[in-house]
Amino acid sequence: MPVQKYGKWNITAASVGTEEMAHYEMIATIVHQLTRNLTPEEIKESGFGDYYIDHTLGVWPQAAGGVPQNACEFQVKADPITDIMEDMAAEQKARSTYDNILRVVKDPDVIEPIRFLRAREVVHFQRFGEALRLIQERLDSKNFYACNPVIDKNCGCK
Repeated sequence: MPVQKYGKWNITAASVGTEEMAHYEMIATIVHQLTRNLTPEEIKESGFGDYYIDHTLGVWPQAAGGVPQNACEFQVKADPITDIMEDMAAEQKARSTYDNILRVVKDPDVIEPIRFLRAREVVHFQRFGEALRLIQERLDSKNFYACNPVIDKNCGCK
């Protein structure tokens, strides 16, 4: 949804991508701060040993279960409804992850930045929801879940 066409701020613009990278940078900094002074014994006792063998104390983007981040994490179909719903789901999954971290962490130096990041995910979810509403208003309300007449001229939509 181009900004020029509808005169609204585009939540999918580069500024959001830049902010998401800043979120990663904040998480990476927290992980670095928590692990930088670990002794070999503490590394082993904490269950961090396998990670240490592969990455020393470098920050490597991966899920808590050890699955590395890869391009499969990013989904796109070039359908505005599908893509906005994917974006909204990603924001909610991030918020849920931050909720889980806040349930188990006691360190205020970790809690405060995680609370900040959680609040940003809520805002992003809301902005994507607004974008979804704008998209739906511009599609034929009788078929916006059935097909996308902008892309598929032969779908039977009028």
